[in-house]
Order: sequence, then C-alpha cells, then structure tokens
Amino acid sequence: MFDFVRKHTRIMQLILFLLIFPSFVLFGLEGYNRFREKGDAVAKVDGREILQGDWDAAHKQEVERLRQQLPNLDSKMLESPAAKYATLERMVRDRVLAAAAAQSKLVTSDQRLARELQRNEMIAALRGPDGKLDMARYRQLVGAQGMTPEMFEAGVRAELSANQVLLGVGGTTLVTPAQVQLALDAFLQQREVQLARFSPADYASQVKPADAELEAFYKENQALFQAPEQAAIEYVVLDVESVRKGLTVNEQDLKTYYEQNVARLGGQEERRASHILIAVPKGAPDAEKQKARAKAQELLAQVKKAPDSFAELAKKHSQDPGSAAQGGDLDFFARGAMTKPFEDAAFALGKGEISGIVETDFGYHIVKVTDVKVPKQRNFEQMKPELEAEVAKQLAQRKYAEAADTFTNTVYEQSDSLKPAADKLKLQVRTATVTRQPAPGATGPLANPKFLGALFAPDNLEKKRNTEAVEVAPSTLASGRVVQHTPARTLPFAEVRDRVRERLVAARSAELARKDGAARLAAWKAALASASLPPPVVLSRVETRNQPLPVIEAVLRVDPAALPGWAGIDLGNDGYVVAKVNKVIPRPAPAPQMAQQERQEYAQAWATAENLAYYNMLKDRFKAQILVPKPADEPEPKQ
Repeated sequence: MFDFVRKHTRIMQLILFLLIFPSFVLFGLEGYNRFREKGDAVAKVDGREILQGDWDAAHKQEVERLRQQLPNLDSKMLESPAAKYATLERMVRDRVLAAAAAQSKLVTSDQRLARELQRNEMIAALRGPDGKLDMARYRQLVGAQGMTPEMFEAGVRAELSANQVLLGVGGTTLVTPAQVQLALDAFLQQREVQLARFSPADYASQVKPADAELEAFYKENQALFQAPEQAAIEYVVLDVESVRKGLTVNEQDLKTYYEQNVARLGGQEERRASHILIAVPKGAPDAEKQKARAKAQELLAQVKKAPDSFAELAKKHSQDPGSAAQGGDLDFFARGAMTKPFEDAAFALGKGEISGIVETDFGYHIVKVTDVKVPKQRNFEQMKPELEAEVAKQLAQRKYAEAADTFTNTVYEQSDSLKPAADKLKLQVRTATVTRQPAPGATGPLANPKFLGALFAPDNLEKKRNTEAVEVAPSTLASGRVVQHTPARTLPFAEVRDRVRERLVAARSAELARKDGAARLAAWKAALASASLPPPVVLSRVETRNQPLPVIEAVLRVDPAALPGWAGIDLGNDGYVVAKVNKVIPRPAPAPQMAQQERQEYAQAWATAENLAYYNMLKDRFKAQILVPKPADEPEPKQ
C-alpha cells in the first residue's frame, strides 16, 4: 500500500483532495483539524473531553518546565508512562475544580488578579525604577511558555477561582492538642521486641533437587526463563548540537554580539554578608511574631551602637544553626541565591553597612554586608571562545527548525534507508539492540518509550522501513529502522539449568524457613521458657533498625493489653520472622516548639486528607473519567 502511494503521488493527491474537500464544507476547517490532530478522547469531565493532543501538549509543557527547574533530573523519569499519566490526572483535577468553581459561581475579580500578579517575583523583576511593567519583556516571558499575556492572566484567574473550591474545606480544618497527642503517640509509639529470623540461606543445604524435579519446575515456570523480544536497529538523531557542528561564525558578528551584551557577559556582582536571625515559624501567632520582632529590635540597637560586636552577637543570639557559629557569615552569594527580601536588603547596602529589620518566611534578620565582589570586565579576545560557543548555539537553535523539516521529510520519503538523511544533514548512523521497554541505563532515544514503540510497530517490523521522526526530547528528533527482529522465546533447559536450580532451591528454602519459623512460634507460645531469642531491641516507625516494613507493622499491631505478645511474619522469599513484643515504651514528650510544629504538620496533613475526600466527591459529581488504562507498576527484575 505504501509503495503505491510513493510511486503515484500525483494520483493520490487528487484522490485525497476529492475526499477531503467535502469534509471541509460539512464540518469546517477547525473541526477537521481538531479531528485530525487532537486524536481520541483520553478523559472526560462534566461532559467535556480531554483529547490525546491536549494531553501530549500539556505533558510536553510540564516536562520542559521541570527540565528548566531541575536540569540534573533524569529525563527517563519525565518521559515514563507513570509521569505522563500523572499529567493527565492533574489535567482532570484542574477541570473538576474549574467545573466546581463555575457551578458555585466562584470568580476572581480584576483587583484580586492584579494583587496576585504583583506578588509574582518573576513579573516583579520586569518592573523599572518607576514601577512600570516592561511589556516587551513580559510578553517574552509568557511567550516562552507558549502563551500570550491574555492567556497567562486567564490561567492565573482560573487557578485562583479553582483554589477557592478547596479553600473552604482545607482552610477551615481545626485540630486540638489532645487530638494531635492521641494520634502521634499511637503512630510514633515504641515497642521493645525480640526477633528471631529464619533465613532461607540457612536451609539451602537441605534442598538437593533431582534432575527430574528441575525439569518439572522448568516446564511449570517457563515464563521465568524467557529471552525477550529484541531488535537490532539503526538510528539517527537530529538535535541542536548536531546542527551546530556545521556552522561557522565570522569575527565581525562576534564583535557585534560582544558590544551588545558586554554588561550581561561580564558576570554577576556578589555580596558577602552576615546575619542575625530571630526565627519564627511560618504561620506563627501574632503575639509570637511581635515578641520575636521586639528581640530583633533590641539586638539591632546593640549592633548600631557597636558595629564591631556583630559577630559576637550573632554567635550568641542568632537562631540560624548553619551560620551562627561563624558569627553569622553566609559567604559570597549572587542574586537569586537568597529569599527576595533578604537579597534586596543585602544588595541595597554598601560594604560595612547594616540593615534594619528584614522579615522573611524564616523570621527576622539583621544583615551586615562585609564585602562586595564586582566582576572584572574581560575584553573581546579573552571572551572570544565563549562568544563563539554562545553565538553558534543561538544560530543552531534558529537553523534547527529548517533542519527538522528536512529530516522529517527525508526519513519518510526515502524510507528504506537512513543514509540519505544522515548524508544530507551530516549525521551519524548509529546501531543498537533494543527491546520494547527501555533497558536499565539506556539514554537518549533508546530510553524513550515512544521511539521504541515506533520501532516495534507491526508495519516497521515487517517491512523494516524508517520510523517517522519522533521527538524524543526538546529540540531532538530521532528516526530508526529495524535491521533484524528476534521474537521472544523460551530458552532451552540446558542453557538455563543453573538458573532453574537456583530458583527451585530458593523457593524450597523459603518454604522450609517458613515451616520451621511457624513451628517454633507455636512451641514458644505454648512454653515461654523454651524460647531462645536474641536480646531485645526497641522498634518504631521512626527507628526501624533496618527491619522490613511488614515486621514493623506486625510488631505495632500486637495488642498492648495482652503483653508479652507474639507475631509471625511471612516475608516470602526473604524467609520468616518470629517477634515477641515485651512492652510498650511511651513516646517522650516533645519540647514546646517541636509540639507546636507537630500540631501544624498534623493540621496540614488532616486538611490534605479532607481536601482529597472532597475532591473525590467532586469527581463523582462531575462524572470525571480517565479513559486510558493506568500504567502497571514496573515488574521486579527477574533473578
């Protein structure tokens, strides 16, 4: 079929025109594009669909945002099925809350929107000395996210309206000290226990399976001894770096770029500062804040009176554990490293000057600038290598779109080989052996499920044609073709005999450990004096002493009214544990400041639970459905 299309292009164009033109008349261009580009529905909320294209676009935007915030984050985590499904769940949540806000007529006024935008630090940085917003830079900022200012502001307005839906639930949560103490005392309770472990390794010498038993186990468990489906492939990758290799930058362009950007390229000014912090937890009562501020004012008066005493006062009174011992010294930092109020104060001071009281989320600070480091301006020749790299990168970004079109068209039009695309764009044809799922440690396209899915598509497997150009990362396209395909198969018994024996011995050793442990438990419960147990240890959910979670949970479920108590814990292939619980050790009373922090954290956790329950009710009310299956948990590696 595809051969006919390629050989009779003009005929097919005429046929497609005759077929497509009436659909434009009947449904309109917009509806046709939506049908063609957006794909099938993947979720539905309040009768409105979320389409595959909407999901893909939202996830791409989310991935780009996370890459900018966390450049060292493993890209495989961002492109995994679980990560993409999480994006869809967030989209459904946003739709549900938006529907609830609309039904309850919760709206955001222009004044509320303006206050929110004024608090946005990124937007605030775009204001000039006169307070006026630089609209050109504002458009550039939101444009980098694929939006106009109107779209960005509409999104903020919608988010504020949706937040009101849950604020009425989570924002009114009340917990008493008695509730907190009862819950946390139970959750953080400690118990003195004695543990006897029955490890399968101790029973392995008793398991001596015959050849017939090994063959029987192999036949019953052939799924454990499979060679996975594999494909030997060729592939090419087009990215900005590969485009940049073919570019040259002339010296005059470099000089012009240097003159236009000399201030930015010179580097950032840095400040060295010391501070005295009087800490106040975020959300503390006003009385506590006023008390802390009064103490800060008292220390400020002492510092102003004797500036040379700053370091000694910081050592004695500062509540910042990271800097107090050094006299409050924070070393050098540039803009963006500290919270904004602190940064603004530090960069407004000259060397040796002391601020007034600076309030941040951490409490009240007194700031002293001890040094100022102004970067030395380098000349053109000194910066030439850096300028060449930066200008070449910018040129490559602009040229990439053109190269991407060439790449996409070539791998499709000459689909029996990747060489034409590689020659035209000076790319390397690489080789690899892959499976349908990314292999551990795989990188680049070989770690991308969409690219692997295209390789293993039935048509590409059968005819060994190039895949389409697949976007495997921002500004990165890949295309591949299968050279040789090997279906999944069961490995011969002779080849896996040692693995079969290992599996069988492990299974029977675990069974022996389980039986012996259960028998010992019954005997010790019947005759307590006969129990031979190791010395006691103290366990809790915080102090697990490297014990598996099932052991901790079983120990804490033993009835404290009937101690000493016993528990038998089956750990599967890891054996069996007998636990004797001797006594309950009450949790030490926390210090007042810690108790207050616990109350806040407990209230927050309770508010989160109430919000979740209310959101689940809203999902039912607005008939929220996700129409694609949730990715299964990744299977454990085969032994």
